Amino acid sequence: MGDDSATATYEVFALKYAERDARRPDNFVGGDPHDAPMPMDYFIWLIRNDERLVLVDTGFDAPMAVKRGRRLLRTPREALRLIGVEANDVRTVLITHLHNDHVGTFFDFPNAIFHLQDSEMAYVTGRHMMHERLRRPYEPDHVAGVIRMVFKDRVVFHDGDGTIAPGVSVHHIGGHTAGLQCVRVMTKRGWVVLASDASHYYEHIERKTCFTVTFHIGEVLEGYNKQRRLAASPAHIVPGHDPLVLKRYPAIRPELEGIVVRLDAPPLQ
Repeated sequence: MGDDSATATYEVFALKYAERDARRPDNFVGGDPHDAPMPMDYFIWLIRNDERLVLVDTGFDAPMAVKRGRRLLRTPREALRLIGVEANDVRTVLITHLHNDHVGTFFDFPNAIFHLQDSEMAYVTGRHMMHERLRRPYEPDHVAGVIRMVFKDRVVFHDGDGTIAPGVSVHHIGGHTAGLQCVRVMTKRGWVVLASDASHYYEHIERKTCFTVTFHIGEVLEGYNKQRRLAASPAHIVPGHDPLVLKRYPAIRPELEGIVVRLDAPPLQ
């Protein structure tokens, strides 16, 4: 996992498209003694160089924001347009897992092939979805839509770790869901790990605590160790929902401050 032989390097961007209010007890298994605000940001991520364009997750749309009580600031496809990328130009999408906020606008990317873990598809179509607590973050229409794409040869399945392209790979983590995967990218500053929900906030991986929506706590904790092995350093791990990401990394340009940041650049702090 510490292979540095990849010659391809990429720019990596985090693009914020939505947010919601939350409090600290909402974000930790077992609660938290400090009942203070701990808001959540929603991101998609873009990986690109001169040869490739790879999108990580597709976010959700306006009806889902209303249904789930979130503030949609811009659609994912509108967020991509801010950095000159049109949805129709995206050919590769890595879906970290099938929760509504990570796959919810798959239909906006008609030319893409989607990459998913075998275990995630088995999970969302199997017995565990009979439990309301586990199925709550999923939308049946999203799951059905992905199944339809399978029948159109638009889904590539991975069983564990898989190479997408030189310098880009997916790695099964589990824990948050049975088939959660993170993404590793070679950048000019070394291997960056896009944790997605393998660590919602920096605090989760730093303190080895768990987010409240968790399928297997043991896999979450082991997943933190795996991410550390995959990344060039702990500072190269980017959590999936932490507003601090927008403070720790530089904006792509001044007018996109607080919206789009460069993850291939060294942290500001």
